[in-house]
Amino acid sequence: MEMASAWSIAHDSNVAINEAYSMLRTKLNKQANLIFLYCSAEYDVEEILMEINKLSPDSVIQGGTSCHGVMTEEGFHYDKGFGLGLLGIYDPDGQYGVGSVEISNDAKFAAKTAIGHALEKCDRMGQVPAMVWMTAAPGYEEEIIKGIEEVVGSNVPITGGSSADNTVSGDWKQIANRQVHANAVVITVMFPSINVMFAFHSGYEPTEKVGIVTQASGRLVRQIDYKPAAEVYNEWSGGMISEYLGVGGNILATTSLHPLGRVVGNVSGVPYYQLAHPDTVTDGDALSLFANIEEGEHLVFMSGTKDGLVSRAGRVAKASLAVHSTLADQINGSLVVYCAGCMLTVEDRMESVVEGLNDTLKDKPFLGLFTFGEQGCFVGGENRHGNLMISVLTFSQ
Repeated sequence: MEMASAWSIAHDSNVAINEAYSMLRTKLNKQANLIFLYCSAEYDVEEILMEINKLSPDSVIQGGTSCHGVMTEEGFHYDKGFGLGLLGIYDPDGQYGVGSVEISNDAKFAAKTAIGHALEKCDRMGQVPAMVWMTAAPGYEEEIIKGIEEVVGSNVPITGGSSADNTVSGDWKQIANRQVHANAVVITVMFPSINVMFAFHSGYEPTEKVGIVTQASGRLVRQIDYKPAAEVYNEWSGGMISEYLGVGGNILATTSLHPLGRVVGNVSGVPYYQLAHPDTVTDGDALSLFANIEEGEHLVFMSGTKDGLVSRAGRVAKASLAVHSTLADQINGSLVVYCAGCMLTVEDRMESVVEGLNDTLKDKPFLGLFTFGEQGCFVGGENRHGNLMISVLTFSQ
């Protein structure tokens, strides 16, 4: 297997994809079997996809839109709303299939259908892939994971990120081979010729402030400990969202360093957490979030720092190597999912995030995307959807 990344910050869609693909072809020196393509939603995504299919007609293509831009081992690539990145994989001994289905009213069924299409396209129906990579419209991720697991089982790691835009206005897109979607799930099944490794972490620490969800539905939490959820969060945060109580409003940026966590499992007695990001105070001082919450769950008020978010990506990459006892010089390349909320919080320090990844990955190729939801597999084997998380998928000899 050989891998290479490429990028462009040209504002013209045709120029950007030609510039990036020329860089990719120069680095890889051959046509990729699989290309991951992520770009900001400011581009004409249909034009970009049409052009790359002309440039590389035999490649399997998967991707979507990323908030602001992308990052590679060469830096953070974003200019006035625009940034595009590619990761090409040449693996003639591996097999890869991409399937996509519009979500409509049944996300789980869409996921089951999409992974079936993906397996069929690489002639692996009924077989279990080494890894599943997903890109989906935000809002349905938990059901999508359930659908995937119903087809391939819960032991197959699932990694990926929800498509994003620059303004949380719903302009996100998903890319699959020759199709661009606005509300779909795109799934890539991977049967690589080498190993895949993964890690899924947050950059936050738990506090002693814990409550039980006493009224909730989907992504709306109405009560914690029988009190309005926003009032409880405000108390835990020392008045951080006081101005929104009773009137409502978007609190996405305000709460980026203080998500709500749930314990998923533990390693040697140390718990690990799945995070949910509060985004709006709604009627009755309820809280809406970017992840599903169930009644009876324990929510922990989490705390993070900008320094922690900057260093975390490199530490997650290091964890993916440590769990699988792999040396950095054995790495071929990586995909990095970095929450858009985290990126926006430390945007002026994103070059330091890249430096941390390069220190761990030894400057090997990687493509990083900035998402409105992160999917990954925890060290205990649990596939989950979370917010303000970092997920790393690494290919290694």
